[in-house]
Amino acid sequence: MRKLSPGKQKGLEAISDENQIIFAMAMDQRGSLGKMIRSFNPNVPYAEGLTRFKAAVSEVLGNRSSALLLDPEYGWEAAGKLNQETGLIMAYEKTGYDASQKGRLPALVDRYAVQDFVREGVDALKLLVYYDPYEEKKVNAVKKAWIKRVGDECKQNDLLFILEPVSYSAGGIPEKSREFAKIKPRMIEYFMEEFSKACYGVDLLKVEAPVPVYYIEGCCGGKAEPVFRQEEAAEAYDRCSEKSGVPFVYLSGGVSHDQFIETLHFAKQAGSRFCGCLCGRAVWKEGVQPFAEEGEAAFHHWLSTEGLDNLNRVAKAIRETATPWSRYYAVSGQ
Repeated sequence: MRKLSPGKQKGLEAISDENQIIFAMAMDQRGSLGKMIRSFNPNVPYAEGLTRFKAAVSEVLGNRSSALLLDPEYGWEAAGKLNQETGLIMAYEKTGYDASQKGRLPALVDRYAVQDFVREGVDALKLLVYYDPYEEKKVNAVKKAWIKRVGDECKQNDLLFILEPVSYSAGGIPEKSREFAKIKPRMIEYFMEEFSKACYGVDLLKVEAPVPVYYIEGCCGGKAEPVFRQEEAAEAYDRCSEKSGVPFVYLSGGVSHDQFIETLHFAKQAGSRFCGCLCGRAVWKEGVQPFAEEGEAAFHHWLSTEGLDNLNRVAKAIRETATPWSRYYAVSGQ
């Protein structure tokens, strides 16, 4: 069983609850959130809208989570609204990717290094990288080296390192398509095994569900034509879980809160040993419209009613399904 350094254990404890379960909110969206807001009201100023939206989510929902994931470009005001019991995770990557370059190559945010985040009291660092295991080796070699550099920087500063590898098709297969769903389990399995290796310095993985629940036979009310039988999907969830050498949490990936809750219960029944979630849009997405069209007062009302109900339902599902991260790490001082 692996052992964490003092700073990394402190960070993992800070972002989880007393039962070593991670129930974290993701509020690091930038480009995608800006587009969502402006789709309802193009007159909302980009930077101001993002800052205000994040601050409201932090105040109402973030403080009812074990941790909140933010970005250093628009999230510091939101970070200031967190209480001492809520962990703070910061994103290190720039939003999106340069579409003019091949391979969705990543880049780090400007004006911040890991030591700056440590000085500001951040409990963990999150790094997102788009990755297709079947892409050209020279492209993936760049991404692997990039992850290792950040891993080394986190080691030097004794800060918890969370990696979020997001699957995509370099060949252009749409990520929400049935064709992509067929190859996705192998990609997630690769992420679990490869990025658990010590050379990357990853302490926690934030991953997609290997099979979208809406493509599993008998799930989501049978609204979509299934791609996998339940037995096949369960095998994929269990196999990916077994490949991971570090604790992992599921992201919501843009599904509804009902679909995400169904995903968590399916994963539990399949034998997946996930340690919680780091979800965002499944909880707050429906609040974008009242924020953009009606203003902050209406948004606060939505957060305090529907948003809080979404959060509580996901929290209940996590308590019923997640595995403590101590399954993966020896805990010092206990």
